[in-house]
Amino acid sequence: MGTHFIDLSPENISDEHLCCIIRRRTSHPGIEAKRRWLADRLAEGHVFRKLDDPSATVFIEYAPLETAWVPIEGDGWSYLYCLWVLSPHRGKGYGRALMESCLADVKAQGRSGVCMLGAKRQKAWLSDQSFAKKFGFQCVDTSVGGYELLALSFDGSVPQFCPNAKRGTIDQQELTIYHDAQCPFIVPALEKIRAYCKEVCVPFTIVPVERLEQAKSLPCPFNNWAVFYQGDFQTVDLLDVTHVKKLLTRCPPASRT
Repeated sequence: MGTHFIDLSPENISDEHLCCIIRRRTSHPGIEAKRRWLADRLAEGHVFRKLDDPSATVFIEYAPLETAWVPIEGDGWSYLYCLWVLSPHRGKGYGRALMESCLADVKAQGRSGVCMLGAKRQKAWLSDQSFAKKFGFQCVDTSVGGYELLALSFDGSVPQFCPNAKRGTIDQQELTIYHDAQCPFIVPALEKIRAYCKEVCVPFTIVPVERLEQAKSLPCPFNNWAVFYQGDFQTVDLLDVTHVKKLLTRCPPASRT
C-alpha cells in the first residue's frame, strides 16, 4: 500500500475526516454518530482506509465477517461495507489500490476471502459490483428483492446469507426502517422522513440496530439500512422524501389506513 493512504485508529479518529460527508467546521450529527460507531468497531478489526487528503471522498471500509453488522455468515471471511471514489479523484487508480490493499490485508491474515452485498441490478447505495467482479468476485448466494452475496474466495469456501435474511417479511404493516450508524447520511435522511410522515399522517416505525446480534438476526439483506412496507422488504437504498412518496403511492390507499 502506498503512502497516499491512511488508516483510522483510536489515536487519530477524532481528528480525521470521514470522507462520506467531508468534515465541517460545525458539528454534523451524522458524522458524529458514525465516528462513535466506528470508534467502537476499530477494536473488532474494522478497517477504514482513506486517501490522505482532507478534501477527498476516497475510502474503503471492511471488517471480519464475525463482527460485521450484516446478516451474513462464513467462518474466517471478511465483509466489504463500502468502497467509494468520487470526482475529481476517479481515474487515478485509487479504487484499484484500495481494493488491492484490502484483499492483500485479508489474505495476509489467513482469512477465507472477502464478500460484499450486491444485487441483480446495481443499487445506488452499494459499492460498484461491476468493479468488484473485475477482481474475481462472483455471486455465491441470493436473497429477497434481487439481492446477491458477492464473494472472492481464497480457500474454496463460501459465505452465505443467514437464513433469517431470506425471509423478507415482518408483521408490521406501516413503513418500517431498520438502520445502524455506519453511514453518516442516515441521520439527516431519517430526520426528513420523520418530518414528512408526520406531516401527511403516515404511520411509521424506526428501528435502530444497536447490537451485532440484532444485525445478524435481521429478516432481510442489510448493509446499514433496510426498508419494509406493508410487511414486505423493499430496499437497502437510503431513501429521500421523493422515494418515500413513490413507495407509499404504489399501494392502494385503503392499505395505508
